[in-house]
Amino acid sequence: MISGDYAVVILAAGGSSRMGSPKQLLPFAGKPLVRHAVETALQTNCRGVVVVLGANAGEIRPVLEGLETRGKFLTITENPRWAEGMGSSIHAGLEALSAQQVQGLILTLSDMPLVTAAILQRLASEHDRTGQPIVSSSYAGTVGVPVFFAASHFSQLQELAPQQGCKGVILKNGEAVLRIPCPEAEADIDTPQDYARLQDSSFVK
Repeated sequence: MISGDYAVVILAAGGSSRMGSPKQLLPFAGKPLVRHAVETALQTNCRGVVVVLGANAGEIRPVLEGLETRGKFLTITENPRWAEGMGSSIHAGLEALSAQQVQGLILTLSDMPLVTAAILQRLASEHDRTGQPIVSSSYAGTVGVPVFFAASHFSQLQELAPQQGCKGVILKNGEAVLRIPCPEAEADIDTPQDYARLQDSSFVK
């Protein structure tokens, strides 16, 4: 049981090659996607938030200034190895989080704007309720982020190869995983077409 003793780690280091410009800065609900993601995370009962930047960090960091942290810690770190893959950013997030000694973390992305604070909160709450060390979102026939990991599984995340995401850790832990339907996580923004669909109310529904 963690009762709020967890952090949210937001991965926002990608180069947005398919978008053609930094997708972290695309406007959503009147603010850049990455700021929206951080504000969403800060609305949960987490102890704090870690944001992992990489490509275009110099452009992205300024839009995270002046955030209301609600008494939580907010750490913005840069992953110089971001081009090697998501695993390298997960490693950077864990390193930035090491001093906090939290009992769990939620991994999420900066480009999933339909994922709400209530969705993130539910991952941690379901861990508290069931004791399952991994609580994963389930969508589009698979599992993935946002996902909660208890501290007992941090070592498996640290062992990821730089090019690996966390999906393999989820899949290999079988009965230790609680899967929660999260269709909102399907709405990630990788291309201009994805972003255009986000503006369509039918996409939100």
